[in-house]
Amino acid sequence: MLNRCLDDAIAGAVTEYGRGRNQFTLDGETARGSERFGFFAHELRNLTNTAILAFEVLQKGDVGVAGSTATVLYRSLMGARDLIGRSLAEVRLTEGIQNREHLLVSEFIDELAPGATLAADAQHVTLALLPVDDGLAIEVDRQVLSAVVMNLLQNAFKFTRRGTTVTLRVGANPERVLIEIEDECGGLPGANVNDLFHPFEQRGADRSGLGLGLAFSRWAVEASHGRIYARSLPDVGCVFTIDLPRFPVSALATV
Repeated sequence: MLNRCLDDAIAGAVTEYGRGRNQFTLDGETARGSERFGFFAHELRNLTNTAILAFEVLQKGDVGVAGSTATVLYRSLMGARDLIGRSLAEVRLTEGIQNREHLLVSEFIDELAPGATLAADAQHVTLALLPVDDGLAIEVDRQVLSAVVMNLLQNAFKFTRRGTTVTLRVGANPERVLIEIEDECGGLPGANVNDLFHPFEQRGADRSGLGLGLAFSRWAVEASHGRIYARSLPDVGCVFTIDLPRFPVSALATV
């Protein structure tokens, strides 16, 4: 029990030290024309520093690889991977390189399911993927939309309460397709949840990262002629919605 408590304390100290050092540097610098590259560099350095610190603790053999410090290392590496994927998608948008294609939403969700399920398991939460109507199609850049959906899922896994469920469902009307991700974080009473889409906005106790993922998600969805918004369910959780134009399935055979 003592070792477990020490491991938890070390993990918390490693995470907070990495975040604090990164924020100190950021506060002393001003981003200009290359601000997105600066954001990427700062966040990647933060994740890398935390991973290195956690590895050094593990290397000494004072804590086990199944404890909290190892979890910090794993989350840092996963965060770096997701950041790189998101940034590559952002570069594509910035340069106007969009490989827009028509795709079935059900197939798109099926492609994301294995990786999303693994990420949920790592956070000790359940991912519920509700059935998707085979008659729903959209026109998007698959890589960019994948980065957005995975970013929303990662946020949900991060902030939902341990042992709860994150639900991904898809709805539609004659003109729009709605991809919704609902968590069980308890909601954000008294707050405008859509403020979370502003750069550096963070409301949870976990302040790892710089709070740029939702800002990127909004920018990317708007570049796909859609919109993204959120609502808080008091004492339950939050729902994030990606709202995209619907593409007629009957036209898929002609494109």
